[in-house]
Amino acid sequence: MVQLEAYILDSLLPDLVGHDRRSSSFIVYLYLYRLASQQPNWAVKKSHQAIALATGLSRSSVQSSLTHLQSRQLIHTTRANPTAVPQHRVNRPWLRLTSRKN
Repeated sequence: MVQLEAYILDSLLPDLVGHDRRSSSFIVYLYLYRLASQQPNWAVKKSHQAIALATGLSRSSVQSSLTHLQSRQLIHTTRANPTAVPQHRVNRPWLRLTSRKN
């Protein structure tokens, strides 16, 4: 079972799907969120092809989605070298916003 934070459905969903018109980005984020939530560093190593197979999206849609999520600072992707499988760290920027209010 994966527990989603309310922000994901209340704010991120309408923002990515409605405003940005990037439903595939929301799907990729949810997929990475599920996997990363099981890791202490909130990071997961997955190739573009593996993400595409798991989500039913094309590899080019996944690449575009990852680029968009990086630009929105919702994920941070690193590679050990140019041909290595990327590691995607899932960011949860709303947690910083919540802690500032308290």
